[in-house]
Amino acid sequence: MLTLEQKACNADTYDHINKVQYFMHKFIKDLLDRANKHDQSKLQSPEVEHFTELTPKLANTTYGSPEFNKTKELLGPALEHHYANNRHHPEHFKNGIAGMNLLDLVEMFCDWKASSMRHNDGNLLKSIQINSKRFDLSPQLESIFYNTADFIEQGQ
Repeated sequence: MLTLEQKACNADTYDHINKVQYFMHKFIKDLLDRANKHDQSKLQSPEVEHFTELTPKLANTTYGSPEFNKTKELLGPALEHHYANNRHHPEHFKNGIAGMNLLDLVEMFCDWKASSMRHNDGNLLKSIQINSKRFDLSPQLESIFYNTADFIEQGQ
C-alpha cells in the first residue's frame, strides 16, 4: 500500500510524464509538417528553372570544391529566394545558425544527409566538416552532428 507521500509523488510523476509526452508529440507533429513541406519552393518559379538546369551539374561536382561553388553561384537569385523562404538554411537568419531553433537544425541535418546522397562522391561526414567551418559551428554542435551521423548511418 502506498503512503500519501508516495501517491503525491506518483501523481506528480504522471503529470511530468504527460507534459513531456505532450511536448514530444508537438515536436514530432512539427517535424512531420516540415518533412511534408520541405523545399517546396524549389518546385515553383523563380527557383524551379535554375534548379532544373543546375542540380544535375552540382551532382557531378564534389561538395565544397571550387567547381561546386562556381556552379552554385549560378543559382544566384533562385538560391537567395530559396534561403529567404526556407528556415532550415542558416542563410535564412541574419545571425546564421544562432538564429535557428532545434527543429530547424534537425531539418538542416536531414537536408545535409539527403544532399550528400545526390553527389557521386557525397559523404555526410565530409559535409559536416565543411559546414562546420562554413557556418562557424561550435565544437559541441559539430560533435552532436557527428554523433547523429553515426545514428543515421546505422539505419541504412
